[in-house]
Amino acid sequence: MGSRRGTIALWGVFGVVAVVSSTLVLRRPDWERLSDLHIYYGAIRHLYAGQPLYDFVAENGGPFTYPPFAALVLAPIGLLPEGVLQLSWLVLTCAAIAAIAVAVGGAVTSARHRRPLVVAAVACALMLSAPAQSNLRFGQVSVFIVLIALVDGMGLTPARYRGVLVGIAAAVKLTPLLFVVFFLVSRRWRDAGRAVVAFLACGLVGAVVLPADSWTFWTGTFVNTSRVGNLASLGNQSLHGMLLRVGADGETFPLLWAGLVLVVCGVALLRARQLDLSGRSAAAAVLVGCATVAASPVSWTHHQIWPVLAAMFLVGAYGVARRVAGVAVLGVMVLSLGALLSSVSMTPGLQFLFENSRSLATVTLCLAGFGGVTVAAVAAGRRTSTARGWSRVGTAAVAGVAFFAVQPLPAGADPTFKAYSMSDVHNPRYFFVCHSAAECAAFGAGAPITFGVTAEKTKVRVNGVVDATVARLDYQSAPGGAARTIPLLEVYPGQWLFSFRSANLSHGRLTAYRADGSPIAAYSEELAVG
Repeated sequence: MGSRRGTIALWGVFGVVAVVSSTLVLRRPDWERLSDLHIYYGAIRHLYAGQPLYDFVAENGGPFTYPPFAALVLAPIGLLPEGVLQLSWLVLTCAAIAAIAVAVGGAVTSARHRRPLVVAAVACALMLSAPAQSNLRFGQVSVFIVLIALVDGMGLTPARYRGVLVGIAAAVKLTPLLFVVFFLVSRRWRDAGRAVVAFLACGLVGAVVLPADSWTFWTGTFVNTSRVGNLASLGNQSLHGMLLRVGADGETFPLLWAGLVLVVCGVALLRARQLDLSGRSAAAAVLVGCATVAASPVSWTHHQIWPVLAAMFLVGAYGVARRVAGVAVLGVMVLSLGALLSSVSMTPGLQFLFENSRSLATVTLCLAGFGGVTVAAVAAGRRTSTARGWSRVGTAAVAGVAFFAVQPLPAGADPTFKAYSMSDVHNPRYFFVCHSAAECAAFGAGAPITFGVTAEKTKVRVNGVVDATVARLDYQSAPGGAARTIPLLEVYPGQWLFSFRSANLSHGRLTAYRADGSPIAAYSEELAVG
């Protein structure tokens, strides 16, 4: 009876969070409400008007980045008023989150009487996670891709059709193609064959219906990853994004990235095969999904549902260490540690750890999450002693934090950094310290540099005024990092302004130089406190 009441209560919480989250999304300003869905909608309407699909650019600057078949799947949305579409999409997204919880929740625990309660708990945790909230906020297709690939990867589809859904999902978004490799590694030859045939058939349909757009996509657009935004941005929590933030050398970068991807995916696929053979198909599918997040060049927050599901399996596993690890991963996927802990980061290396925690957690899951070791433990029916479990957890945590604590800031490249130009001066978010010649003269009087700082969720902006003695202004994200020259803009006659953004100013240094190259003034702690 208590379990039933708990289940009802948790589904009630899920419903409340879903309604509140959706309401908050709908209350956002028009220009940022369901922005990705707005791109889909605009691209489809653009296509209806007979225009090339990949020439479309939304008002927010976003292009359509998916294969032509995705446009055919999304074609019906162009028939709806956008307001109706937005509400419908939010409802479907919440339903997909619940469906994922139902599919995975039953596999998290072996106790039948607890499964309804566990399913409800998984649904709540998933709904509260940053990836689910990101899918709601942006109106993304990612949650539907995860659901389709998960159902097929788990083998929930009829045997004669297994693999078809993975092929269709990959035709909409390419990352599920890794499941084909998983089928091959697991010797599920027919599933792999059906997936490949379905993928090729969908591509053929796209080529027949949209021949010019298909040619454009497959001959270049699909490898142009820069179309989806700044890949060094903190939002891209893939191996590729993390290496860009580390500042890996340009010549060795492709080989380094490819080598790491092969290692991570290779280990994850072998562990997934072991899980699949032991009857844990849900855990196997989730592990492969985590590998797609780590290996893809682009893994935005809304792609990262897989690590949340992996955390659920760890929480439900044997042993203190795994359960604590599961809670830690879940915390990482719910909270934005880079923004939340920036004020208490004592070293550049720790800040890098916080900012890349989701990427590091996903890679760790692929390499050592709930793979072969867990399978052996479950098969043997052994439980790790509490004392030993806490000892392992504590040792690993201390070692990990100590490692990053002594590191210089790999993110000296500061992926969020951008210096603003004359074309941006009318944007009050970028230029906020003064709005007229008189205001700027008063604001900047008496010092070589006068500036203001505003903090946002994932970035900090600096805007200021310099006097005539300043010939150059440089900013370093961290000690030893590359200096960036900040443009000095003559916004008003004889008055020079500057503005830039950075991920975190706690280790930044702003230096002004005279025309002869000698420094005039430098600011570091003042930047952090504004």
